[in-house]
Amino acid sequence: MKKCVGVLALQGAFREHRQVLEQLGCDVVEIRKTSDLEGIHGLIIPGGESTTIGKLLMIDELGEKIKELGAKDLPIFGTCAGMILLSKTIINSDQYSLNLMDTVVERNAFGRQVASFETDLSVPAMGSNSLRAVFIRAPYLQEVAPNVGILAEYEGKIVFARQGNLLASAFHPELTPDQRVHKYFLDMIDEHWTK
Repeated sequence: MKKCVGVLALQGAFREHRQVLEQLGCDVVEIRKTSDLEGIHGLIIPGGESTTIGKLLMIDELGEKIKELGAKDLPIFGTCAGMILLSKTIINSDQYSLNLMDTVVERNAFGRQVASFETDLSVPAMGSNSLRAVFIRAPYLQEVAPNVGILAEYEGKIVFARQGNLLASAFHPELTPDQRVHKYFLDMIDEHWTK
């Protein structure tokens, strides 16, 4: 199946995700309004400023449409700000959320921009080789429900998780040459569309 993946393109690192997906042979649609969602097989919500993206999602009811699609099992992958927007609870914030993942997220949990860092993560679901991960003003999941699978932790903090059709990472897989995270998401899309 030739996959068509939407990348939310309101703000943030959407171009980098687009490049990785195109290298992997996908058609890519930049999502800016509800009509752009038609015909996509999966959606990536990139890193950026979660409060800004949240406000933009309220225009044209784009966020509500994404919520509907997520509730109908469309595969959705949120990175950094996307992890925040997918979570049902955002600590010390009443900002907009898609309210899809049974997770409690803390924003800027590793510190401000100057505290950004790279590290090697162990992600057993992606093989024995470690995964290079770039954290930029990153969140982490403080709590997850029993139906949420933890894919990776850093210093005891949950930074990569999956709940059914939903995938969330605190790091930016689009900023390294390792394409395993995007391939994993594309496998999730295949699972969904071959059910």
